[in-house]
This record gives sequence, structure tokens and C-alpha cells, in this order.
Amino acid sequence: MYLVSFLLGQKHEISPMPAWRGDPMTSPAGDDPARGDLEECLQPIPEESRTRRVSGQFWIWAGANIAPINWVLGALGIELGLGLSDTLLVLIAGNFVGMALFGLFVLLGQRTGATGMVLSRAAFGRRGAYLPAAIQALLAVGWCAVNTWIILDLVMALLSELGVVDPAAENHAAKLVVAAVIMGAQVLISWFGYRAISSFERWTVPPTIAVLVLMSLVAWTGLEIDWGYAGPPGQVLTGIERLSAMTAVMTAIGIGWGITWFTYAADYSRFVSTTVPRRRLYLASTLGQFLPVVWLGVLGASLATKNGEADPGRLIVDNYGSLAVPVLFLVVHGPIATNILNIYTFGVAAQALDVKASRRTLSVLVGVFSMLCVTLFVFHGDLASVLDSWLVSLVAWVASWAGIMLVHFFALERDNSRTDRLFAAVGSRLLPDVNWAAVVSFGAGVVSTWLFMHGVLEVFQGPIAGAMGGIDLSWLAGGLVSAGLYAVLGPRAHRRHLPEQLPKREPDHAPS
Repeated sequence: MYLVSFLLGQKHEISPMPAWRGDPMTSPAGDDPARGDLEECLQPIPEESRTRRVSGQFWIWAGANIAPINWVLGALGIELGLGLSDTLLVLIAGNFVGMALFGLFVLLGQRTGATGMVLSRAAFGRRGAYLPAAIQALLAVGWCAVNTWIILDLVMALLSELGVVDPAAENHAAKLVVAAVIMGAQVLISWFGYRAISSFERWTVPPTIAVLVLMSLVAWTGLEIDWGYAGPPGQVLTGIERLSAMTAVMTAIGIGWGITWFTYAADYSRFVSTTVPRRRLYLASTLGQFLPVVWLGVLGASLATKNGEADPGRLIVDNYGSLAVPVLFLVVHGPIATNILNIYTFGVAAQALDVKASRRTLSVLVGVFSMLCVTLFVFHGDLASVLDSWLVSLVAWVASWAGIMLVHFFALERDNSRTDRLFAAVGSRLLPDVNWAAVVSFGAGVVSTWLFMHGVLEVFQGPIAGAMGGIDLSWLAGGLVSAGLYAVLGPRAHRRHLPEQLPKREPDHAPS
């Protein structure tokens, strides 16, 4: 805790220029431009409207990852037949690499003051960036619906422990009421923007961590955890089967988990002042991701050694029935803390598609649409299970996008002197309309991802992964192929839009 406090401390805040020196979540409303029109349309966040505290970044990413899905995914390795040591090795090493890369995208947001999908315009072109923005918006809606639906059975199980609902009934009405309350809270918090999101995470994550500490103490001191668990009796995995299971865990909650957050990172770090040392922002953000994911993963994996399963109902009710109330708080907090980011990011991604609507209006619309999906899932749970499998597989597109973005911003365009051009209107010569070098590299990366993927659905089981016995290297293949191809094709396209190559008179541009 001392290390975290040191990293989130304020000792190095020296800023001679900003008029506003507070944090968005603690400054008076009249002193906080982010409370006005600044977030309602896409525009760079000016230096005087940014915070010099990094604690908000730590709490945002910690809150988004203290969710039941992470202890369920942590138990995945045990369910696949791995021993506890193999599962923990992949979990810790994978997240170390994934979160280390995630931190680079956090720094991009601070450096430019732009959202992730606006940053895409630099590499993909003004209209070419519609491709990743559309994917991001659709996935944010899907995750919002699935994350809300997936905890309803857990809530009913815990409410049955309290005698509130009948455990033998289907409880459709109760599920819809719980879902509506959760969805309303998510939309309301997102509607108010970054300040509300940061405040919510700051005040709710610490008590959630307290519940997590209590759960861990109960599990690791009062339950019969098999710390030497090597796999199902007589069925210990070896050779290719063992490696295949380890790569599956690596994709689900190792490196792959960190990758899924790449496209979100800049949407929130753009509010951090450029006077904040990059090291502090990097460490606060990555630790906010790494610590809860690994903690919950270890908890889920250790619990699973009791029965070899990852069923969330068993993990919670069987082991924590006596702690139903505090665990219920953690379970309900999980989707809210995650989905406020999904709803907010949907809004800015939709605006990057030049949708002429305010971010707040888009927050309400995505909430209504997601609630309709949740209602359908409650009565047809198999549809949600299929959608969940699709979403888990489709997020692999992020690896291809990330490879291109890393090459562009850390090799071709290393400073933020040309950030304003990212907000130029359609048709401006400040940006290519469609940068085919990026589009082709992206397509090649996605194909490579599929070839090396071994997902749940058959359509997401690529031939190369199959030939290797189910070893899943999709994230690595997609990222390397897209980055390598763009490193070859990208420089020429980028040089055509350098300032010295452009005409002296440029079209006017405005925030878009």
C-alpha cells in the first residue's frame, strides 16, 4: 500500500501554466470546464482543463477490473485441466506483458488529449478511421449488455441466500428489475462524464477491495484449497495439450485481457496534464489494471481446485453463502464500474463516426438498446452465451489495431505538435481520406489473428492453431503482422501529409 500511495502522491506536481489546478472529481463545478461542453463534442482537452493527479486513473482501471468475470476466468485454467501452478504462471506473466503494453496507450491519451478512435485518424485516415470506430462502438454496446446480464444469476443466488427470492423459481421479473436499476445507474454516471466516472470509482473501489480482502481471507484460511493441485486425478495434461490449455488462458485473461483495454485507454488519460511525469501515470494506470486482475484470477483459480469447475454460481454461493451481503455488493459493483466505461467510450466512438449527437444523448441511447438486449437474454440465455463467445473472439481485432497504432505514434509520429489536425473536418488535406496502408495492414492482421486463433466457436478456430494442436497465438500473430506490414507501407503515406508537403492554405477545421 505504501508503494501505491507513493505512486499516486502529489509531490512532483509543478505546473506554471494551467489556470485550473485541481482534479475533475474534486474541483468546484464552476472551475471544471469538463463539466460544460468540453466533453459533449470531440475536441482536444486543453492543458488548463486537465488534472495533475493520477489517482483517478488508478481507481478507474482498478474498478473496471474488480468484477466476477475475472475470478471466473481465473478458474478457466483449472477447468481446462491445468494445475494451479501452470494457471498462476500464465496469469501473472501474461498480465505483466499485457498491462505493460496497455500503459503505452495511456501515455498516448495524455500526450495528445484525444480519444482512441480520434487517434486512429492519424494512421487510418479521416474516413478510414470509421472502420475501427464502428467496431469499437458495436463491441461497447455488446459488452454493456452481456456484462449486465451475466451477473443476474449470481445476484439471484445471493438474494436467495438472504431469503428475498425463491431459488427454485425462474425469477424473470426480479432479474429485469435488478438489470434496470443497474443499467440506470450506469447511464446516469456516464451521462455526467469523466468527473462522475472518476468520483464513482474513487469512492466505491476501496470498500469493494475490502470485500475482496475478506473473501480472500475466508477462501485461503477457512476453505480446503489444494495449493499443490496438478490437474484432475489421472488426467494431468502434458505436452501439446498442456501448452494448448496454457495459451487459451493466456488469450482469455493473460496478455489478451490487457489487449482488450487498449482502445479504451486514451479516452480517460486525455484528462491528465502533460506536466505529470509519464512514469507516474504509466505505473498508476498499469497497476490499476494488473493488481485486481491477478488478485481475482488467483482467487478464482484457487477456489476452483476444490471442484475443478469455473461455474460462477458454485464459486460464489458454495463458498461465500454466509457473506452474501458484502459479496452481493461486489457482484453488483462489477458491471457498473466496467460498463460506465463501455457507455462513455461508445459515445466518443460514435462521435468519431461523425454521428451528430451529443455524448450524453448517445449514453441514453446505448443504455436503452442494451436494456432491450438484456431483456431478450433473460428469456433466451442461449443467445447471450453465443454473443459472449463472439465478443470474446472478436476483441482479437484490437491486436491488429494496436500494432498499427504503436508503429505510427512511436516510430512515425513521435510528438504531439500536429494533434489538432486529427479534429479537422472531412475533406481536409491535413489528413488522408483513407490511408490504405493502414487498412491493408489491419486486414492482414485480422486474417493472421484468425489463422492462429482457437476460440470456443468453430468459426473462430483457425487452421494454423488447429494444426498446432489448439495452441492459440492469435494476439501475437495479429499484432506482429499488422505492425510489420504497416512499418513497411506506412512511412510513404505518412510523408505525403507532413506540413512541408501540404499547400500553404488549408481548409478550415473545427472540432468534430
